[in-house]
Amino acid sequence: MPALLAWLALLILQSAQAFPDRPIKLVVPSPDIMARLLTDKMAAALGQPIIVENRAGGGGGTVSARSVMAAEPDGYTLLMGSTSTLLIAPLIYRNAGYGPETFAPVAGVSETVEVLTVHPSVPVRSVAELVVLAKSQPGMLRYGSAGIGTLPHLEGELLKARADIEMMHVPYRGGGPALVGLLGGEVQIFFSAASQMLPYIRDGRLRGLAVTSERRSPLAPELPTMVESGFDGFVTASINFIVAPPGTPISIREQLSDAVAGALASAQVKDAFSRMGAKAEPASPKELSSYVAQQQLRWAKIVETTRISID
Repeated sequence: MPALLAWLALLILQSAQAFPDRPIKLVVPSPDIMARLLTDKMAAALGQPIIVENRAGGGGGTVSARSVMAAEPDGYTLLMGSTSTLLIAPLIYRNAGYGPETFAPVAGVSETVEVLTVHPSVPVRSVAELVVLAKSQPGMLRYGSAGIGTLPHLEGELLKARADIEMMHVPYRGGGPALVGLLGGEVQIFFSAASQMLPYIRDGRLRGLAVTSERRSPLAPELPTMVESGFDGFVTASINFIVAPPGTPISIREQLSDAVAGALASAQVKDAFSRMGAKAEPASPKELSSYVAQQQLRWAKIVETTRISID
């Protein structure tokens, strides 16, 4: 019996050491520069290429999430989760079929500052002035989003609920088309990542009103926070993290997490993330599990406030 146990232990150890012995696939709901930056460094550490697969479809990226949920729990298929895909979508889509706790946590990646931006034709220079204008023209102002169930959608609905105003929601198929709609005046208001909005704010094609982070962003210190603008607790962020199919062994997830942490520590990735308005947020599987559980409670309260539910 001792010999058998020793043999089994050696077999398990050899199996763990063999990972990875073929390419790994990282599924993302939409094209993601951050994912490609990260996987280049991870591949070097793991000794195997990492293929980034864009898999769009379903509200809030639910198609990509379900595809990874059903994959083999062997560490060769991963999901770049986000606020929209893993925290918001399961709360508002009744048929999502998963929650953040469904997946096996792997690693934290980043947190990105969001900015409330308006088209310059809108005669306001603060959130307070925007609220006054919206109340004077109920339902006339249009806010864009990257799609139903995405973070910008929830932020727009949260502003409506907290300010007691009416605005029309115009969902687009992604953040890029929504930005084009804002620049063209199809919509007047849009919440989105600072990296996407600041170049247009700087050249005057758009006007920034506030950031949604807890503190002012070093990227745009002149912009107040939503909290400073009179909305206590209005703190949202686009977070990204990596998860694996349920049942993926912890030894494999820890190996992947170490590769992510190493990639995030590189000067090249740090610099690129900083330019995008993102802050590297490495986390072990255990740390990520705790963090996501906290975020899930926060977003459950926000969804309850906005009363969004989609069949």
